Amino acid sequence: MKESETMTTTPTAPRAIPERPTLDGLEEKWGAVWRADRTYAFDRATALAGTRDQVFSIDTPPPTASGSLHMGHVFSYTHTDCMARYKRMAGFNVFYPIGWDDNGLPTEKRVQNFYGVRGDASLHYDPDFTPPFEGNRTSTKAADEVPISRQNFIELCNVLTVKDEEAFESLFRRMGFSLDWDISYRTIDDHSRATSQQAFLRNIQRGEAYQSEAPGLWDVTFQTAVAQAELEARDYPGHYHRVAFHAADGPVYIETTRPELIPSVVALIAHPDDERYAARFGTTVTSPLFGVEIPVVAHPAAEPDKGAGIAMCCTFGDLTDVLWWRELQLPTRSIITRTGRLQSETPEWLAGTAGERLYAEKLSGATAYAARTAIVDALRESGDLDGEPTPTQRKANFYERGEKPLEIVTSRQWYIRNGGREADLNGELIGMGQSIDFHPAFMQARYANWVAGLNGDWLVSRQRFFGVPIPVWYPVDADGEPDYDHPILPAESELPVDPAANPPAGYTEDQRGMPGGFVGDPDIFDTWATSSLTPQIASGWRSGTSAEPDEIFTKVFPMDVRPQAHDIIRTWLFATVVRSYWEHGTAPWTNAAISGWILDPDRKKMSKSKGNVVTPEDVVKQHSADAVRYWAASGRLGTDAAYDIGQMKVGRRLAIKVLNASKFALGFGEVDGDLSAAVTEPLDLAMLAGLRDVIDRATQGFEAWDYTRSLEATEAFFWTFCDDYLELVKDRAYGGQGEGPAASARAALRLALDVLLRLLAPFLPYVTEEVWSWWREGSIHRTSWPVTGEIPDGGDAAVLTDVGAALAAVRKSKSEAKVGMRAEITSITIAGPEVALDRIRCAAPDLRAAGRITVEPAYAVADVVAATGVTLVPVDKPTS
Repeated sequence: MKESETMTTTPTAPRAIPERPTLDGLEEKWGAVWRADRTYAFDRATALAGTRDQVFSIDTPPPTASGSLHMGHVFSYTHTDCMARYKRMAGFNVFYPIGWDDNGLPTEKRVQNFYGVRGDASLHYDPDFTPPFEGNRTSTKAADEVPISRQNFIELCNVLTVKDEEAFESLFRRMGFSLDWDISYRTIDDHSRATSQQAFLRNIQRGEAYQSEAPGLWDVTFQTAVAQAELEARDYPGHYHRVAFHAADGPVYIETTRPELIPSVVALIAHPDDERYAARFGTTVTSPLFGVEIPVVAHPAAEPDKGAGIAMCCTFGDLTDVLWWRELQLPTRSIITRTGRLQSETPEWLAGTAGERLYAEKLSGATAYAARTAIVDALRESGDLDGEPTPTQRKANFYERGEKPLEIVTSRQWYIRNGGREADLNGELIGMGQSIDFHPAFMQARYANWVAGLNGDWLVSRQRFFGVPIPVWYPVDADGEPDYDHPILPAESELPVDPAANPPAGYTEDQRGMPGGFVGDPDIFDTWATSSLTPQIASGWRSGTSAEPDEIFTKVFPMDVRPQAHDIIRTWLFATVVRSYWEHGTAPWTNAAISGWILDPDRKKMSKSKGNVVTPEDVVKQHSADAVRYWAASGRLGTDAAYDIGQMKVGRRLAIKVLNASKFALGFGEVDGDLSAAVTEPLDLAMLAGLRDVIDRATQGFEAWDYTRSLEATEAFFWTFCDDYLELVKDRAYGGQGEGPAASARAALRLALDVLLRLLAPFLPYVTEEVWSWWREGSIHRTSWPVTGEIPDGGDAAVLTDVGAALAAVRKSKSEAKVGMRAEITSITIAGPEVALDRIRCAAPDLRAAGRITVEPAYAVADVVAATGVTLVPVDKPTS
């Protein structure tokens, strides 16, 4: 992490108002100024000299650098940026870092496809390797990929992710996100790797991390273990097979969708209350085809109403098998290997059985599909298949990025305790979630439900290439076998390390794999195991090459907010809580802002995997960054939002109106003296009274994490200000009613514009900065958030409401008469409630000027404000 220097910005001098204000070019113009002036830099010196409560720190989500960004990024990052801008204007020193999540499977897949290569751990590094493709690959077959060493593969990952991150940065800057680009990281850089490894070493030393050889979920395509949080249940076609197991008193039928696992069956299991099988508990049966004797046992997880009510337990067919295996202490008879094929050697428990030859000839090394076909054919021939298989749709577990059902394979992996096996720890982690304010609040229940439903610890090791290496070596005994019970750990000062490339202290490289030597752990961390430390990485928990914290750490941690999407509460959010719990004993942030998804026109989530994403670059260029930000800010936290070009057009119209209304408001030159004292006219005071209320509502909206409420309140007032107030005071501002009333209008216009620009600044940063530069020094984004005390009191906001209604009635009368708005009115009666008429009378000169009413109106008491008895003189052509 780079240290931010104290900002030494030279204020931008006010300049002339453009003849034709435009949105074109504002992103390039002001983006360059903000970058040169370091407008959004975190003030480190001030933070160190001050107290923690003067800082607002953000745990910015690091986007995955694996291709292009999509509108979901723009949507959620805009929400966070609006809050960052508000807090900065509210007087906080905003710590707003940016990171890039550039390790993990998405990056590896992108590198494989882009360069046409695949990693092979058995190959040596080739310093002269040149990839066969540079993004122009046409074939997507794995067989056409060139195998390269792990180090060569990692080098290509680093090259491509940097290219992607440059494109991401360009878009983020164009969107006006007020990030401090001096505080940045990559989850694969030296600092991040050292931080990740240091935290893990401490987990090991405190007993919070451990390794175990146990059954776990395995993706045969990606050749890696998969954690519970990465599962996705999908419908998968299959067949029910009714199969007979043999007992002395006749067959016992089970129904299974995976008959290929019959060679690995270890028990038949029924519910303890199922009377159909009560007499069989404690007895044995023999498996069809193989004749292996297996017990019949009871367990409450068996489902009496599913199939035959009795199931075969294989080690392992699904997660229920793992539960039964563990709780009933059943033997392990695994036959599915990491490749998804059955093991080549005939299992020892089948030696000498009737099915030994069947396994050797038909099942050895077969795919699950081929083995299933062979077993079903053999069951038909033996008469143990009752009827023909029945088609069904079953739920199968998939890796969220995978295309084939997961297998359960026994392997040695690293875990971090997360409450999945410890009730007390589970309760403490649920309690820690309750110490975080979720926005919206109901998202906290999603967190608690996920934690309560855990059934295992957090699997953090992965069998991949590009990621943070697990910093562990193992001694090799005299027989050449690794001693996993006595791992060799590096000192924290040595980090980062790569056990696959570096020997541990006290060893030399030529001892690798040799008796009396060492072997390095070949695995890397799950991507969440590193990104779960983003608060620590960004805030300097480990300072540079030192294992000690940076002095700024206590000024920004725990952080104030974690913004993220709701679908990764179970992964990123929970994992970050776990790491912070173990390392600091506290929640990593005080707030969690949870955004929804972006939906396509068919109301489906936009995602790269579905192929329905819209890339934002062209959209931003077409409509402007302010317009796209307006659309994003119109979507509330926790709520899915539709991708809506129409809403962006509304935002662009709003931004253009800001330019034009501001040009009018500032078109009368400077106003001498105290602006507040100059405002004397009832309509001006009424407008400012309404603005005082808007300041309160906009501030309350931000404080409640409801940015949309702030935008709605400000926008609604702004359009009233433009459509009613500007029209009503135009004549007076130009001097049509004398110097005193004109000065009041001009002062009110400037006061209102000053406040409105600041209220809109978090949402429309470019257009507000542009207008601010016409008459103010410095950046609007470094000015203070408006407070009601800036606005003169004493006005009645209802005056503008009622006079505006009267003006609308006048316009309606002209429209119905099909004459232009400049047509003169020589006779008119204004009807309405008595109190409304009194308010209209006090601003009658403004109403007469705006409505081109040449006589004093008559007034009549009625239920609603209306213009009646209107006599028109159409002095011009009708106008729209």
